Amino acid sequence: MSHQRLPQQPRPAPPQQPRPAPPRRSQPPGTHRPLHLAAHFPGVNSTTVWSDPRSGSQIAFDSFVHLARTAERGLFDFFFLAEGLRLREHKGRIHDLDVVGRPESLAVLNAVAAVTERLGLAATVNSTFNEPYELARRLASLDHLSDGRAAWNVVTSSDAFTGENFRRGGYLDRAERYTRAAEFVATARELWDSWSPDGTPRPFAHHGRHFSIEGEFTLPRSPQGHPVVIQAGDSAEGRDFAASTADVIFTRHGTLAAGQEFYADVKGRLPGYGRTADDLKIMPGVTVVVGDTDAEAQEKATEIRRLQVSPQNALLAAEQVWGTDLSGFDPDGPLPAFDPVVDSDVVQGRVRQGDPRALAEKWRGLARAKNLSLRETAIEATGRQSFIGSAATVAEAMSHFVDSRAADGFILVPHLTPGGLDEFVDQVVPLLQERGAFRTAYTGPTLRDHLGLSHPATRQTPKDAAA
Repeated sequence: MSHQRLPQQPRPAPPQQPRPAPPRRSQPPGTHRPLHLAAHFPGVNSTTVWSDPRSGSQIAFDSFVHLARTAERGLFDFFFLAEGLRLREHKGRIHDLDVVGRPESLAVLNAVAAVTERLGLAATVNSTFNEPYELARRLASLDHLSDGRAAWNVVTSSDAFTGENFRRGGYLDRAERYTRAAEFVATARELWDSWSPDGTPRPFAHHGRHFSIEGEFTLPRSPQGHPVVIQAGDSAEGRDFAASTADVIFTRHGTLAAGQEFYADVKGRLPGYGRTADDLKIMPGVTVVVGDTDAEAQEKATEIRRLQVSPQNALLAAEQVWGTDLSGFDPDGPLPAFDPVVDSDVVQGRVRQGDPRALAEKWRGLARAKNLSLRETAIEATGRQSFIGSAATVAEAMSHFVDSRAADGFILVPHLTPGGLDEFVDQVVPLLQERGAFRTAYTGPTLRDHLGLSHPATRQTPKDAAA
Protein backbone atom coordinates (compact mmCIF):
# COMPACT_ATOMS: atom_id res chain seq x y z
CA MET A 1 0.00 0.00 0.00
CA SER A 2 1.25 3.48 -0.68
CA HIS A 3 0.32 6.97 0.25
CA GLN A 4 -0.01 9.04 -2.87
CA ARG A 5 -0.42 12.77 -2.64
CA LEU A 6 -2.02 14.77 -5.38
CA PRO A 7 -0.10 17.64 -6.93
CA GLN A 8 -1.44 21.08 -6.15
CA GLN A 9 -4.16 21.96 -8.63
CA PRO A 10 -4.35 25.31 -10.48
CA ARG A 11 -6.93 27.63 -9.01
CA PRO A 12 -10.18 27.11 -10.95
CA ALA A 13 -13.11 29.40 -11.60
CA PRO A 14 -15.06 30.38 -8.45
CA PRO A 15 -17.42 27.54 -7.48
CA GLN A 16 -20.91 27.64 -6.11
CA GLN A 17 -21.11 28.72 -2.50
CA PRO A 18 -21.60 25.86 0.00
CA ARG A 19 -25.01 25.43 1.49
CA PRO A 20 -25.47 27.63 4.52
CA ALA A 21 -26.01 26.27 8.01
CA PRO A 22 -29.65 25.88 9.10
CA PRO A 23 -31.34 28.91 10.62
CA ARG A 24 -30.73 29.55 14.29
CA ARG A 25 -33.44 29.00 16.83
CA SER A 26 -32.40 30.09 20.26
CA GLN A 27 -33.31 27.81 23.11
CA PRO A 28 -32.48 28.20 26.81
CA PRO A 29 -29.42 26.28 28.07
CA GLY A 30 -30.28 22.91 29.56
CA THR A 31 -33.36 22.36 27.42
CA HIS A 32 -31.61 20.66 24.52
CA ARG A 33 -31.80 16.98 23.61
CA PRO A 34 -28.48 15.21 24.30
CA LEU A 35 -26.23 15.12 21.27
CA HIS A 36 -23.88 12.26 20.33
CA LEU A 37 -20.62 12.67 18.43
CA ALA A 38 -18.34 10.28 16.59
CA ALA A 39 -15.18 10.73 14.55
CA HIS A 40 -14.64 9.16 11.15
CA PHE A 41 -11.02 8.52 10.20
CA PRO A 42 -10.78 9.52 6.53
CA GLY A 43 -9.35 6.89 4.27
CA VAL A 44 -10.06 6.36 0.60
CA ASN A 45 -12.49 9.12 -0.28
CA SER A 46 -12.91 12.45 -2.02
CA THR A 47 -13.52 14.33 1.23
CA THR A 48 -9.96 14.49 2.49
CA VAL A 49 -7.73 17.15 0.95
CA TRP A 50 -4.64 14.97 0.60
CA SER A 51 -2.84 17.72 -1.33
CA ASP A 52 -2.84 19.91 1.80
CA PRO A 53 0.70 20.02 3.26
CA ARG A 54 -0.82 19.41 6.72
CA SER A 55 -2.17 16.01 5.63
CA GLY A 56 -0.39 12.97 7.01
CA SER A 57 -0.40 9.30 6.18
CA GLN A 58 -3.61 7.25 6.12
CA ILE A 59 -1.60 4.20 7.25
CA ALA A 60 0.89 5.40 9.89
CA PHE A 61 -0.23 4.58 13.44
CA ASP A 62 0.54 8.14 14.56
CA SER A 63 -2.30 9.38 12.36
CA PHE A 64 -4.83 7.07 14.05
CA VAL A 65 -3.51 7.98 17.49
CA HIS A 66 -3.77 11.74 16.90
CA LEU A 67 -7.36 11.64 15.63
CA ALA A 68 -8.53 9.13 18.26
CA ARG A 69 -6.98 11.04 21.15
CA THR A 70 -8.48 14.30 19.87
CA ALA A 71 -11.91 12.63 19.73
CA GLU A 72 -11.48 11.28 23.25
CA ARG A 73 -10.35 14.70 24.51
CA GLY A 74 -13.62 15.97 23.05
CA LEU A 75 -15.54 13.21 24.90
CA PHE A 76 -16.81 11.73 21.61
CA ASP A 77 -18.84 8.53 21.71
CA PHE A 78 -16.74 6.56 19.23
CA PHE A 79 -13.98 6.47 16.63
CA PHE A 80 -15.12 5.03 13.29
CA LEU A 81 -13.06 3.22 10.64
CA ALA A 82 -14.24 2.29 7.16
CA GLU A 83 -13.08 -0.72 5.18
CA GLY A 84 -11.75 -1.50 1.71
CA LEU A 85 -11.55 -5.08 0.45
CA ARG A 86 -10.16 -4.33 -3.00
CA LEU A 87 -8.34 -1.35 -4.48
CA ARG A 88 -10.73 0.78 -6.48
CA GLU A 89 -10.27 1.03 -10.23
CA HIS A 90 -11.33 3.66 -12.72
CA LYS A 91 -11.31 2.96 -16.43
CA GLY A 92 -9.35 -0.24 -15.82
CA ARG A 93 -6.59 1.31 -13.71
CA ILE A 94 -6.03 1.74 -9.97
CA HIS A 95 -7.85 4.92 -8.96
CA ASP A 96 -4.99 7.19 -7.94
CA LEU A 97 -6.74 10.55 -7.66
CA ASP A 98 -6.99 9.68 -3.97
CA VAL A 99 -4.86 7.67 -1.56
CA VAL A 100 -4.40 4.00 -2.37
CA GLY A 101 -4.91 1.41 0.36
CA ARG A 102 -5.83 1.31 4.02
CA PRO A 103 -5.19 -1.15 6.89
CA GLU A 104 -7.71 -3.65 8.26
CA SER A 105 -9.91 -1.84 10.76
CA LEU A 106 -10.06 -4.32 13.66
CA ALA A 107 -6.27 -4.62 13.70
CA VAL A 108 -5.98 -0.83 13.93
CA LEU A 109 -8.63 -0.54 16.66
CA ASN A 110 -7.00 -3.18 18.84
CA ALA A 111 -3.89 -1.00 18.80
CA VAL A 112 -5.86 2.22 19.37
CA ALA A 113 -7.53 0.58 22.38
CA ALA A 114 -4.14 0.55 24.08
CA VAL A 115 -3.65 4.34 23.75
CA THR A 116 -7.19 5.45 24.68
CA GLU A 117 -9.33 4.84 27.76
CA ARG A 118 -13.01 5.60 27.13
CA LEU A 119 -13.50 6.24 23.42
CA GLY A 120 -15.71 3.71 21.59
CA LEU A 121 -14.00 1.81 18.75
CA ALA A 122 -16.11 1.06 15.67
CA ALA A 123 -14.87 -1.24 12.89
CA THR A 124 -16.50 -1.62 9.49
CA VAL A 125 -16.53 -5.32 8.60
CA ASN A 126 -18.33 -6.90 5.66
CA SER A 127 -20.98 -9.55 6.39
CA THR A 128 -20.83 -10.90 2.84
CA PHE A 129 -17.19 -11.99 2.83
CA ASN A 130 -16.70 -13.09 6.47
CA GLU A 131 -18.00 -15.90 8.72
CA PRO A 132 -19.99 -15.35 11.95
CA TYR A 133 -17.90 -17.48 14.28
CA GLU A 134 -14.58 -15.88 13.35
CA LEU A 135 -15.89 -12.30 13.33
CA ALA A 136 -17.89 -12.71 16.57
CA ARG A 137 -14.65 -13.91 18.18
CA ARG A 138 -12.62 -10.94 16.88
CA LEU A 139 -15.25 -8.41 18.00
CA ALA A 140 -15.65 -10.01 21.43
CA SER A 141 -11.86 -9.93 21.78
CA LEU A 142 -11.81 -6.18 21.08
CA ASP A 143 -14.65 -5.68 23.57
CA HIS A 144 -12.68 -7.57 26.25
CA LEU A 145 -9.37 -5.84 25.49
CA SER A 146 -10.97 -2.35 25.50
CA ASP A 147 -13.18 -2.92 28.58
CA GLY A 148 -16.41 -2.62 26.61
CA ARG A 149 -15.78 -0.16 23.79
CA ALA A 150 -16.23 -2.29 20.64
CA ALA A 151 -18.68 -1.61 17.81
CA TRP A 152 -19.30 -3.29 14.46
CA ASN A 153 -20.45 -1.35 11.40
CA VAL A 154 -22.20 -4.03 9.36
CA VAL A 155 -21.88 -3.58 5.60
CA THR A 156 -22.84 -5.85 2.72
CA SER A 157 -21.64 -6.24 -0.86
CA SER A 158 -22.98 -7.84 -4.03
CA ASP A 159 -20.04 -6.44 -5.98
CA ALA A 160 -18.49 -9.24 -8.08
CA PHE A 161 -15.37 -7.10 -8.60
CA THR A 162 -14.70 -7.10 -4.83
CA GLY A 163 -15.81 -10.73 -4.57
CA GLU A 164 -12.98 -11.81 -6.88
CA ASN A 165 -10.67 -11.42 -3.88
CA PHE A 166 -12.65 -14.07 -1.97
CA ARG A 167 -13.32 -17.74 -2.38
CA ARG A 168 -17.03 -17.40 -2.98
CA GLY A 169 -16.82 -14.35 -5.23
CA GLY A 170 -19.68 -11.88 -5.77
CA TYR A 171 -22.45 -14.39 -5.45
CA LEU A 172 -25.29 -12.54 -3.68
CA ASP A 173 -27.93 -10.28 -5.18
CA ARG A 174 -29.18 -7.21 -3.30
CA ALA A 175 -32.00 -8.86 -1.35
CA GLU A 176 -30.04 -12.01 -0.54
CA ARG A 177 -27.08 -10.11 0.87
CA TYR A 178 -29.36 -8.50 3.49
CA THR A 179 -30.84 -11.91 4.32
CA ARG A 180 -27.32 -13.20 4.92
CA ALA A 181 -26.43 -10.08 6.93
CA ALA A 182 -29.47 -10.49 9.20
CA GLU A 183 -28.65 -14.15 9.88
CA PHE A 184 -24.98 -13.20 10.34
CA VAL A 185 -25.78 -10.63 13.07
CA ALA A 186 -28.30 -12.92 14.78
CA THR A 187 -25.77 -15.78 14.80
CA ALA A 188 -23.03 -13.54 16.22
CA ARG A 189 -25.39 -12.51 19.04
CA GLU A 190 -26.23 -16.16 19.75
CA LEU A 191 -22.50 -16.85 20.03
CA TRP A 192 -21.95 -13.89 22.38
CA ASP A 193 -24.80 -15.22 24.54
CA SER A 194 -23.72 -18.83 24.49
CA TRP A 195 -21.88 -18.91 27.84
CA SER A 196 -23.94 -19.41 31.00
CA PRO A 197 -24.43 -16.53 33.48
CA ASP A 198 -21.85 -18.11 35.80
CA GLY A 199 -19.22 -18.07 33.04
CA THR A 200 -19.37 -21.66 31.81
CA PRO A 201 -19.18 -22.43 28.06
CA ARG A 202 -22.30 -24.14 26.71
CA PRO A 203 -22.67 -26.20 23.55
CA PHE A 204 -23.71 -24.01 20.63
CA ALA A 205 -25.63 -25.00 17.51
CA HIS A 206 -27.01 -22.82 14.71
CA HIS A 207 -28.48 -24.27 11.53
CA GLY A 208 -29.87 -21.66 9.16
CA ARG A 209 -30.06 -20.76 5.50
CA HIS A 210 -26.51 -19.44 5.25
CA PHE A 211 -24.67 -20.85 8.26
CA SER A 212 -24.42 -24.18 10.05
CA ILE A 213 -22.26 -24.06 13.17
CA GLU A 214 -21.83 -26.40 16.14
CA GLY A 215 -19.39 -26.36 19.04
CA GLU A 216 -18.55 -23.93 21.85
CA PHE A 217 -17.64 -20.25 21.59
CA THR A 218 -14.10 -19.53 22.71
CA LEU A 219 -14.78 -16.44 24.82
CA PRO A 220 -16.97 -15.64 27.82
CA ARG A 221 -19.50 -12.84 27.61
CA SER A 222 -17.76 -9.51 26.91
CA PRO A 223 -18.21 -6.31 28.98
CA GLN A 224 -21.01 -4.97 26.74
CA GLY A 225 -22.65 -8.36 26.29
CA HIS A 226 -22.99 -7.52 22.61
CA PRO A 227 -20.67 -5.04 20.90
CA VAL A 228 -22.67 -2.09 19.52
CA VAL A 229 -24.02 -2.81 16.01
CA ILE A 230 -23.97 0.01 13.45
CA GLN A 231 -25.69 -0.07 10.06
CA ALA A 232 -24.94 2.26 7.15
CA GLY A 233 -27.46 2.76 4.39
CA ASP A 234 -30.53 4.67 3.27
CA SER A 235 -32.31 2.11 1.08
CA ALA A 236 -35.61 0.54 2.10
CA GLU A 237 -33.79 -2.72 2.83
CA GLY A 238 -31.17 -0.86 4.83
CA ARG A 239 -33.80 1.00 6.88
CA ASP A 240 -35.59 -2.24 7.74
CA PHE A 241 -32.32 -3.96 8.57
CA ALA A 242 -31.33 -1.10 10.87
CA ALA A 243 -34.77 -0.96 12.51
CA SER A 244 -34.71 -4.68 13.23
CA THR A 245 -31.08 -5.10 14.21
CA ALA A 246 -28.88 -2.02 14.64
CA ASP A 247 -28.04 0.16 17.65
CA VAL A 248 -26.81 3.06 15.46
CA ILE A 249 -27.53 3.97 11.84
CA PHE A 250 -24.91 5.92 9.86
CA THR A 251 -26.70 7.92 7.21
CA ARG A 252 -26.41 10.99 5.01
CA HIS A 253 -28.95 13.75 4.52
CA GLY A 254 -28.29 17.22 3.14
CA THR A 255 -31.15 19.21 4.64
CA LEU A 256 -33.05 19.50 7.89
CA ALA A 257 -36.28 18.42 6.17
CA ALA A 258 -34.66 15.33 4.60
CA GLY A 259 -33.16 14.40 7.97
CA GLN A 260 -36.52 14.76 9.71
CA GLU A 261 -38.21 12.57 7.07
CA PHE A 262 -35.58 9.86 7.48
CA TYR A 263 -35.65 10.12 11.27
CA ALA A 264 -39.43 9.77 11.44
CA ASP A 265 -39.45 6.91 8.94
CA VAL A 266 -36.78 4.81 10.65
CA LYS A 267 -37.97 5.48 14.20
CA GLY A 268 -41.49 4.63 13.02
CA ARG A 269 -40.33 1.19 11.90
CA LEU A 270 -38.97 0.25 15.34
CA PRO A 271 -42.27 -0.77 17.05
CA GLY A 272 -42.79 -3.32 14.28
CA TYR A 273 -39.71 -5.11 15.60
CA GLY A 274 -40.63 -4.74 19.27
CA ARG A 275 -38.21 -1.85 19.80
CA THR A 276 -38.50 1.73 21.07
CA ALA A 277 -37.16 5.03 19.72
CA ASP A 278 -34.34 4.97 22.28
CA ASP A 279 -33.04 1.63 20.99
CA LEU A 280 -31.59 3.11 17.77
CA LYS A 281 -29.47 6.26 17.40
CA ILE A 282 -29.48 8.06 14.04
CA MET A 283 -26.14 9.71 13.23
CA PRO A 284 -25.56 11.24 9.79
CA GLY A 285 -22.05 11.80 8.48
CA VAL A 286 -21.27 15.53 8.30
CA THR A 287 -18.45 17.94 7.59
CA VAL A 288 -17.74 21.00 9.74
CA VAL A 289 -15.83 24.18 8.88
CA VAL A 290 -15.19 26.60 11.75
CA GLY A 291 -13.93 30.19 11.41
CA ASP A 292 -13.55 33.23 13.66
CA THR A 293 -16.63 34.63 11.91
CA ASP A 294 -19.37 33.16 9.75
CA ALA A 295 -17.93 34.98 6.72
CA GLU A 296 -14.44 33.58 7.32
CA ALA A 297 -15.84 30.07 7.71
CA GLN A 298 -17.74 30.40 4.43
CA GLU A 299 -14.55 31.51 2.68
CA LYS A 300 -12.64 28.52 4.14
CA ALA A 301 -15.41 26.13 3.13
CA THR A 302 -15.39 27.42 -0.46
CA GLU A 303 -11.66 26.87 -0.71
CA ILE A 304 -11.94 23.37 0.80
CA ARG A 305 -14.61 22.36 -1.73
CA ARG A 306 -12.41 23.66 -4.59
CA LEU A 307 -9.59 21.45 -3.35
CA GLN A 308 -11.84 18.43 -2.77
CA VAL A 309 -13.41 18.65 -6.23
CA SER A 310 -10.45 19.37 -8.49
CA PRO A 311 -11.05 19.46 -12.27
CA GLN A 312 -9.93 15.82 -12.44
CA ASN A 313 -12.20 14.78 -9.56
CA ALA A 314 -15.13 16.63 -11.14
CA LEU A 315 -14.69 14.60 -14.35
CA LEU A 316 -14.34 11.42 -12.31
CA ALA A 317 -17.55 12.14 -10.43
CA ALA A 318 -19.35 12.77 -13.73
CA GLU A 319 -17.92 9.56 -15.21
CA GLN A 320 -19.35 7.66 -12.25
CA VAL A 321 -22.79 9.05 -13.11
CA TRP A 322 -22.56 8.72 -16.91
CA GLY A 323 -20.63 5.45 -16.84
CA THR A 324 -18.35 6.44 -19.70
CA ASP A 325 -15.10 8.23 -20.51
CA LEU A 326 -15.56 12.01 -20.30
CA SER A 327 -11.88 12.94 -20.51
CA GLY A 328 -12.60 15.10 -23.57
CA PHE A 329 -15.03 17.27 -21.63
CA ASP A 330 -14.13 20.68 -20.18
CA PRO A 331 -14.72 20.63 -16.38
CA ASP A 332 -15.68 24.27 -16.61
CA GLY A 333 -18.09 23.60 -19.48
CA PRO A 334 -21.60 22.10 -19.65
CA LEU A 335 -22.70 18.60 -18.61
CA PRO A 336 -22.99 15.76 -21.17
CA ALA A 337 -26.24 15.95 -23.15
CA PHE A 338 -26.42 12.19 -23.79
CA ASP A 339 -27.90 9.52 -21.50
CA PRO A 340 -25.67 7.51 -19.10
CA VAL A 341 -24.44 3.98 -19.83
CA VAL A 342 -26.48 1.89 -17.40
CA ASP A 343 -24.40 -1.31 -17.21
CA SER A 344 -21.00 0.33 -17.12
CA ASP A 345 -17.79 -1.03 -15.61
CA VAL A 346 -15.92 2.28 -15.80
CA VAL A 347 -15.81 2.37 -12.00
CA GLN A 348 -14.94 -0.78 -10.04
CA GLY A 349 -15.07 -1.13 -6.26
CA ARG A 350 -17.41 1.78 -5.59
CA VAL A 351 -21.19 1.37 -5.36
CA ARG A 352 -23.04 3.21 -8.12
CA GLN A 353 -25.90 5.02 -6.38
CA GLY A 354 -29.44 4.71 -7.75
CA ASP A 355 -30.70 4.89 -11.33
CA PRO A 356 -27.98 6.53 -13.50
CA ARG A 357 -30.56 8.18 -15.79
CA ALA A 358 -32.42 9.73 -12.85
CA LEU A 359 -29.15 10.85 -11.29
CA ALA A 360 -27.96 12.44 -14.56
CA GLU A 361 -31.26 14.30 -14.89
CA LYS A 362 -30.91 15.49 -11.31
CA TRP A 363 -27.44 16.87 -12.15
CA ARG A 364 -28.79 18.56 -15.31
CA GLY A 365 -31.67 20.10 -13.36
CA LEU A 366 -29.25 21.45 -10.78
CA ALA A 367 -27.00 22.89 -13.50
CA ARG A 368 -29.95 24.52 -15.29
CA ALA A 369 -31.46 25.97 -12.12
CA LYS A 370 -28.22 27.55 -10.92
CA ASN A 371 -26.39 28.01 -14.24
CA LEU A 372 -23.53 25.77 -13.14
CA SER A 373 -20.61 24.26 -15.03
CA LEU A 374 -19.83 20.54 -14.83
CA ARG A 375 -17.36 21.11 -12.00
CA GLU A 376 -19.66 23.47 -10.11
CA THR A 377 -22.43 20.89 -10.42
CA ALA A 378 -20.13 18.18 -9.06
CA ILE A 379 -19.28 20.43 -6.11
CA GLU A 380 -22.97 20.94 -5.36
CA ALA A 381 -24.07 17.36 -6.01
CA THR A 382 -21.35 15.54 -4.09
CA GLY A 383 -21.36 17.65 -0.92
CA ARG A 384 -22.62 16.13 2.29
CA GLN A 385 -24.39 17.84 5.18
CA SER A 386 -22.14 20.67 6.27
CA PHE A 387 -22.09 22.92 9.29
CA ILE A 388 -20.25 26.11 8.39
CA GLY A 389 -19.75 29.17 10.57
CA SER A 390 -18.27 30.47 13.77
CA ALA A 391 -18.09 28.04 16.68
CA ALA A 392 -21.29 29.57 18.10
CA THR A 393 -23.12 29.21 14.78
CA VAL A 394 -22.05 25.58 14.39
CA ALA A 395 -23.01 24.69 17.98
CA GLU A 396 -26.42 26.32 17.51
CA ALA A 397 -27.07 24.58 14.19
CA MET A 398 -26.05 21.13 15.45
CA SER A 399 -28.27 21.46 18.52
CA HIS A 400 -31.13 22.61 16.31
CA PHE A 401 -30.83 19.47 14.14
CA VAL A 402 -30.99 17.23 17.20
CA ASP A 403 -33.72 19.24 18.94
CA SER A 404 -35.76 19.08 15.71
CA ARG A 405 -35.41 15.29 15.53
CA ALA A 406 -33.44 15.26 12.31
CA ALA A 407 -30.68 13.28 14.08
CA ASP A 408 -29.51 11.99 17.46
CA GLY A 409 -25.96 13.12 16.75
CA PHE A 410 -23.31 13.23 14.06
CA ILE A 411 -20.34 11.33 12.69
CA LEU A 412 -17.81 14.01 11.81
CA VAL A 413 -15.82 13.49 8.60
CA PRO A 414 -12.85 15.89 8.71
CA HIS A 415 -11.18 17.10 5.53
CA LEU A 416 -7.70 16.80 7.06
CA THR A 417 -5.88 13.76 8.45
CA PRO A 418 -5.00 13.65 11.28
CA GLY A 419 -5.63 17.21 12.59
CA GLY A 420 -9.10 17.79 11.15
CA LEU A 421 -10.94 17.62 14.49
CA ASP A 422 -8.69 19.97 16.46
CA GLU A 423 -10.68 23.18 15.89
CA PHE A 424 -14.02 21.48 16.49
CA VAL A 425 -12.95 19.96 19.80
CA ASP A 426 -11.26 23.13 21.04
CA GLN A 427 -13.96 25.60 19.96
CA VAL A 428 -17.35 23.93 19.35
CA VAL A 429 -17.44 21.22 22.04
CA PRO A 430 -17.13 23.74 24.94
CA LEU A 431 -20.10 25.70 23.54
CA LEU A 432 -22.20 22.55 23.19
CA GLN A 433 -21.36 21.79 26.81
CA GLU A 434 -22.34 25.30 27.94
CA ARG A 435 -25.70 24.79 26.24
CA GLY A 436 -26.21 21.53 28.13
CA ALA A 437 -26.39 19.67 24.81
CA PHE A 438 -23.25 17.58 25.28
CA ARG A 439 -21.59 15.69 28.13
CA THR A 440 -18.88 17.27 30.28
CA ALA A 441 -17.50 13.87 31.30
CA TYR A 442 -17.97 10.24 30.35
CA THR A 443 -20.62 8.82 32.65
CA GLY A 444 -19.83 5.14 32.15
CA PRO A 445 -17.03 2.91 30.97
CA THR A 446 -18.66 1.31 27.91
CA LEU A 447 -19.76 2.56 24.50
CA ARG A 448 -23.31 1.48 25.33
CA ASP A 449 -23.13 3.83 28.33
CA HIS A 450 -22.00 6.72 26.09
CA LEU A 451 -24.86 6.14 23.64
CA GLY A 452 -27.50 5.58 26.31
CA LEU A 453 -28.16 2.04 25.07
CA SER A 454 -29.17 -0.81 27.34
CA HIS A 455 -26.86 -3.75 27.96
CA PRO A 456 -28.45 -6.95 26.60
CA ALA A 457 -29.41 -9.43 29.28
CA THR A 458 -27.78 -12.85 29.22
CA ARG A 459 -30.07 -15.45 27.71
CA GLN A 460 -31.03 -18.03 30.27
CA THR A 461 -31.89 -21.64 29.59
CA PRO A 462 -34.39 -23.52 31.80
CA LYS A 463 -31.35 -25.12 33.45
CA ASP A 464 -29.89 -21.68 34.27
CA ALA A 465 -33.18 -20.52 35.76
CA ALA A 466 -33.41 -23.60 37.95
CA ALA A 467 -29.85 -23.22 39.23
